[in-house]
Amino acid sequence: MLFLSMLLMGGIIGFVGAGGGGVIITLLVVGFGVPIHQALAVALGSMAFTTLSGAVSHYREGEVVVKTGVVLGMGGFLGALVGAVISNHMQAPNLSLLTGVMLLSSAFLLYLRIYQAEWLARRIHVREELLTGSQLYLYGLPIGFLCGVLSGAFGIGSAAYIQIALMVTFGVPLLQAIGTTMMIIVPIAVSGGIGYVFYGQFEMWIFLQTLTALSIGSYCGAKLTHLAPRTVLRFWIVALPSIGGLIMICFR
Repeated sequence: MLFLSMLLMGGIIGFVGAGGGGVIITLLVVGFGVPIHQALAVALGSMAFTTLSGAVSHYREGEVVVKTGVVLGMGGFLGALVGAVISNHMQAPNLSLLTGVMLLSSAFLLYLRIYQAEWLARRIHVREELLTGSQLYLYGLPIGFLCGVLSGAFGIGSAAYIQIALMVTFGVPLLQAIGTTMMIIVPIAVSGGIGYVFYGQFEMWIFLQTLTALSIGSYCGAKLTHLAPRTVLRFWIVALPSIGGLIMICFR
């Protein structure tokens, strides 16, 4: 049942294109009774593999700002280890609540970016050129560290936070921000996963089922993306993490 459920979820994520990481955690915890810490470990481990393939694809298309990605990735790597330590010292009900809140906040940022782009542009100054030199390290390392802590503690990729930071603070254009975000998430997911392994929270059999099913499902779902109206895709990108967050809070 776990494999089949993740196969279906992978198809939905591949079809929509984003927004399903939180639902995976919710499905493991609420649907199959997996302890929250183990669910976060599985989510991070799966994320490491799925984002790696996406990052390579974007890099080949010239859609990754490598130096910016490396700097934020270094901060994120350290932050994810700290986040995993914090998570493993939290009680499960409190961790579930905060994970749900984080998912809802990610959904809100996605809503602003997708549905309120013009409103957001009028109120937030977007840097028009790439941030370089010492300022790149001055801003990049702590911002990457903070995103890493959030990911390591709550098992989410922090993609919405990273993308907005890349555009607003580091001057990365939208298309390159997407690819660079995937690059940054790879070391964060690996580091966070390692942190959970040290605490004995990584269940290999659950991870293998989840990763295999998600990979197959997302590949098949992506083939159908062009058939859906853009309005449907935009709705479900925001709806998936919203649903996951609400379920985590209500059924913790």
